[in-house]
Amino acid sequence: MQRKGFILLITAVLVCTFANAQKVALKNNLFMDAMAAVNFGAEFKVGKRTTVDIPASLNLWSFSDSKKFKHFAVQPEFRWWKCEPFTGHFLGIHAHYASYNVGGIGPFKTIKDNRYEGWLIGAGVSYGYNWLIAPRWSLETTVGIGYAYMSHDKYRCGKCQPSVGHKKAHYFGPTKLGLTLVFLLK
Repeated sequence: MQRKGFILLITAVLVCTFANAQKVALKNNLFMDAMAAVNFGAEFKVGKRTTVDIPASLNLWSFSDSKKFKHFAVQPEFRWWKCEPFTGHFLGIHAHYASYNVGGIGPFKTIKDNRYEGWLIGAGVSYGYNWLIAPRWSLETTVGIGYAYMSHDKYRCGKCQPSVGHKKAHYFGPTKLGLTLVFLLK
C-alpha cells in the first residue's frame, strides 16, 4: 500500500507540474550509468526560480546466485535556483524511496558476505550547479545529505540461504550524488 501511495504522489506531481511547465529537461545521471543502472529523469519549471526534478533508476543485475545489485529508486526534488532555472547554483529539498536486493559485492565486508533485501524511505537537502555546454545541453552536479529509514531482511550469500534476521535502521549521511547530462526540451 505504501508503494501505491508514493507512486500516486509522484504521478500527481508530474501531471500538475507538466501542465504548467514552460521548460522541461530530460536527464541522465552518469554515476548511475557507471553502475550499469538504467536511469532517467525529468525536470519541470514550476515558478520563476523553481523546478521539480524527478529522477528514477532501475538495476536488475544478478551476477550469480550470491552476487546481486538490484534496485528501484526514485528521488523527487523541489529546487530553488539562485538566478534562473536550469543554469547556475541551486538548493533542493528531496524525498527518496528505494527497494533493493544487494549482496556479495563491494569493498565492505558486510555487503560482500551477506545479501540485504528491503526498502528505504527518507528526505534530505542538496546543493548543485548546472553548467551550460551548448544551447540545449548542460552538465549538472549535485550532492545531498539527509535521513533514510530502512527495513530489510539479511541473508548469507549463496543460493537459497534462509534469512538470518530482519532489521530496521535509521541512517543519516549522504543521500544524493549526481553528475548529470541534461537536455532542455523547451
